[in-house]
Amino acid sequence: MFVSKRMFAAGLATTVSAVALSVGAMAAPASAAGSVDCRGAVHGVDTDRGIASCTNNSDRTIRFRAEVVCGRAPDVSGDWVTLNPGQYGQSSATCAWYSTGVGSVGWTIE
Repeated sequence: MFVSKRMFAAGLATTVSAVALSVGAMAAPASAAGSVDCRGAVHGVDTDRGIASCTNNSDRTIRFRAEVVCGRAPDVSGDWVTLNPGQYGQSSATCAWYSTGVGSVGWTIE
């Protein structure tokens, strides 16, 4: 089963470059509800790079990856990251050079 969450940035991508975007509770199956904490952010210097950070507070191993929406360019996905219980990790993806920047950062959890 996949759990996916998307975070939308307000305004132009250039205005959110230094703003860390965060999300509250995420939709998850009952067995995993509230067990994985994630947040999305636009890189502070490179506005074409989106980062998803997750902490696995569950009692099982999970995998997640960043899902980045790019302005005027194809959307991109980061590498899958495996987290054992209690671990923290990041996945990132960079929009194409001709993009207008990151529009939103989300994540998919397996």
